[in-house]
Amino acid sequence: SSFSSHLDCQQADIKYLSGWKQWKRTSSKSLKKVLNEVKELLSYLELWRHDIHSIEGKFGTGIQSYFSFLRFLVLLNFIIFILMFSVITLPSIISKYGIFNSSFAKIPPKNIEPHCTVYKPSGNKGLVYFYTYLKDLFSGTGFLKETSLFYGYYTIDTAWLSNLSYNLPLAYLLATFAYLGLSLLWIIKRSVEGFKQNLVRDEDQFQSYCNKVFAGWDFCITDPNAARLKHRSLQYELQTDLEEERLKQKIADRTMKEKLRIYSLRILINIIVFAVLSGCFYSIYRATVFSQENSNDISNTNFQVNLLLQYLPSMVITLANFIAPQIFSFLIRFEDYSPAFEIRLTLMRCVFVRLANIGVLLFSLWSQISYCATDECKACGYNYELYPCWESAVGQEMYKLMIFDFIIILAVTLFVDFPRKLLVAHCSCKPVQWCGLQEFGIPDNVLEIVYGQTICWIGTFFSPLLPAIATIKYFIIFYIKKISLIHTCKPAARPVRASSSNFFFLVVLLIGLVLAFIPLGISIAHIPSSKACGPFRSFNTSWAVVPDTILGFPTGLQQVLHGIASEAFAVPFFMVTCLIMFYIIALAGAHKRVVEQLREQLVMVRFDPLVCTPKVFIVVSVIRHAEEQQFL
Repeated sequence: SSFSSHLDCQQADIKYLSGWKQWKRTSSKSLKKVLNEVKELLSYLELWRHDIHSIEGKFGTGIQSYFSFLRFLVLLNFIIFILMFSVITLPSIISKYGIFNSSFAKIPPKNIEPHCTVYKPSGNKGLVYFYTYLKDLFSGTGFLKETSLFYGYYTIDTAWLSNLSYNLPLAYLLATFAYLGLSLLWIIKRSVEGFKQNLVRDEDQFQSYCNKVFAGWDFCITDPNAARLKHRSLQYELQTDLEEERLKQKIADRTMKEKLRIYSLRILINIIVFAVLSGCFYSIYRATVFSQENSNDISNTNFQVNLLLQYLPSMVITLANFIAPQIFSFLIRFEDYSPAFEIRLTLMRCVFVRLANIGVLLFSLWSQISYCATDECKACGYNYELYPCWESAVGQEMYKLMIFDFIIILAVTLFVDFPRKLLVAHCSCKPVQWCGLQEFGIPDNVLEIVYGQTICWIGTFFSPLLPAIATIKYFIIFYIKKISLIHTCKPAARPVRASSSNFFFLVVLLIGLVLAFIPLGISIAHIPSSKACGPFRSFNTSWAVVPDTILGFPTGLQQVLHGIASEAFAVPFFMVTCLIMFYIIALAGAHKRVVEQLREQLVMVRFDPLVCTPKVFIVVSVIRHAEEQQFL
């Protein structure tokens, strides 16, 4: 009776709402309905929607999360390409060819030695063989060096369209900051969404089983194929839960002798991993030094040998990136971790190999670029003889790494995966059958695309159209991996949960983005810009365009900007930001404790004989409100 009176009061309140509140509530419901319909309509236009759902049903949500991650990178690179093309490439092409009565201006650098401004790209002249074009296509030299693909093409200070001027150096720098900021915000947004899902799913296992068994089915499904896919997806989820529970029970039942054995084995395996990492880093360092010392040797006239020496660092890096993850994936099996933790640990080990390899290469290049033994070289600030346009040279290295990475992925699929499938299917030899079909290695495949994306982030400053190549590359890789998964792989023996994997994939991608900030920051703010090419040839560094632009602002605005950049503003701003962050962390912890207390109270209420009292509904509503506040 008390509950019915409570509902009557609520209905009475709704009935006697003012006209404004009724209209506001009705409008809010209508707007939510329209937004839900639009969102549902857009979901049908989502890239690879059917393919990813099919993969989820056949191979589980763990592998599905990899393909969703790949789709995210395709969209991210496409948007970065649109940004760089519209802000940098398009104004340069329009002004150079005089489209729409446009023009451009080149301001000769001031107070610069003449020998620093000499840059003559070695393009192909006369009769050119086909293999020369092929070599240029794979290495970024020859005819590609003079195109808009690389930094050296954009030797324009100002573009004019009628009476409007376009500051290309400032636009180039701002576009770089824009694509890095866009990537950071988008990754953080997706990471926060994944973190919320992890918090929601971090619940009692019995409750998780009940949700999947009794509330996991979508009763709106009418298509038999969709129903079959959903059934398989739920089956993989339950299988993953049971596998994790089995491992937890196994860990809890370990004796002291078994613990000593497994910990000793893990220590030994980590020593082996450290040795593999050290060997990879040293091999790349020696290969890079050997290549730099011998590739410019004029006494070496053998074309094939020179080509091998030029590409030796890229080849060694690619070889290390291919061999080391295979070793780590083999060793992780003996450490007896859960499937989700296996992925995380293997990814972190592979991150050190792949991303540190890029750092070793860039460090070697910068040491060569910055090495000056003569006064003429010191006047330029960089090695102008070997690198008259050093930004294009770095762009070529990033371009070669991206092309080589794609070739390796394609070659492994064609010459390793498919022959292995044929051998297992048609050869009854015991060694072949013991190897069996391969499983789809999520850590290896994620590291492949994170490595390629890090190269893209670093190389976009030196090669503005590199995101277009990355978009095409990942688009093709999606179908390569899909075909390889369906025709050459078997379902995983130990299923993997997607909820934790998605979040960790983005964390690894964020590590790659942070790594990209370091070389780009050094290139923009520390290393002198080339004086013979590029939009920053009139400035000492690329960053110098910012204070030069600020000098053209009104005096009042200049003082405001200088005040924001001063320590007097930065230190208090940092302290206030830290206080706000600590407050939010403390508030989240308080909300979490309140939710836990309310859950305990709800369990106690279940044993109350007056179950149908409004107290139950009040507690439930408070719990929901607290959870919403926790995730805000």
